[in-house]
Amino acid sequence: MKVARFHAPGDIRIEDVAEPTESAGEVKIRVRNCSTCGTDVKIYKHGHHHIRPPRVMGHEIAGEIVAVGEGVTGWEPGDRVQVIAAIPCGQCEECRRDRMTVCPNQESMGYHYEGGFAQYMIVPAKVLAVGGLNRIPDGLGFAEASVAEPLACVLNGQELARVGAGDDVVVMGAGPIGCLHVRLARSRGAGRVILADLNAERLAMAADLVRPDTTICAGDTDVVDEVLKLTGGRGADVVITAAASGIAQQQALQMAARQGRISFFGGLPKDDPIISVDSNLVHYRELTIVGANGSSPAHNARALQLIAEGAVPVSDLITHRLPLAEVLDAIDIVSRGAAIKVTIEP
Repeated sequence: MKVARFHAPGDIRIEDVAEPTESAGEVKIRVRNCSTCGTDVKIYKHGHHHIRPPRVMGHEIAGEIVAVGEGVTGWEPGDRVQVIAAIPCGQCEECRRDRMTVCPNQESMGYHYEGGFAQYMIVPAKVLAVGGLNRIPDGLGFAEASVAEPLACVLNGQELARVGAGDDVVVMGAGPIGCLHVRLARSRGAGRVILADLNAERLAMAADLVRPDTTICAGDTDVVDEVLKLTGGRGADVVITAAASGIAQQQALQMAARQGRISFFGGLPKDDPIISVDSNLVHYRELTIVGANGSSPAHNARALQLIAEGAVPVSDLITHRLPLAEVLDAIDIVSRGAAIKVTIEP
């Protein structure tokens, strides 16, 4: 079968390998869609400390079960499934307290285990043990189901930031994650949603699809001043930094309303993770700053349902569908910001 394997930074190869065989407790699937994201670009360019090459990449996975291992119950060949990316251990103190997103023993598909840029793959027993294999509802396509994984991360972030009815929400970053944040905020009853980005072309492309109330091109305009003007000087109830930008995080503090919530959704580069924080802004405005680290199996299940119900549409966000042989083209498209969502169809 064909796979896309990471060997070293700048070295991803389409290769022929033996089709895997499921062991006890595992499920084998025919991958139908594995969507790409900015993390794939980072791995391609810089590698990752959890990846020991060669490794099949891809972690936004949907497919069809073709075989089940001994001891697996409730699943059978032909079932259409979506697979979690982040795998909590289910046994540590954090997992027992239902804090699976911060499990210190977390593993990941495409990092510790072979991922979805392949025609066939094995779903590890650890995934099944934590309820990380989700049945795709009837009428929902594989490509749309694969977007449940990033939406699950977005859902975790908005739950932590308590996005709710009537909120003025600013989303900084108009990539696929930013688009999902706009759509989810709408579904959670946000009053106004403002989308900001440095890249005018990407901002226009995203806005044409997700229709925020207002857009701000941060490359042309002081985004803090503009948000304050739009909100009558009050600021935003929620600011989500859906970009790996320390400047955006600092601006988020300046544009947040009293008792506002700030989600540092996008992580910063490991060699430049420090920002300057005006502690008095946090103190006197009673601001809340929250991180957001991936998603839990429960978030994946809820995200898949939101997509299936139409509460968070995603089909129009999938702007490119490419075969496995063109995975490098897909990564390049994502790297240039020339698409919203690119999915691979092995």
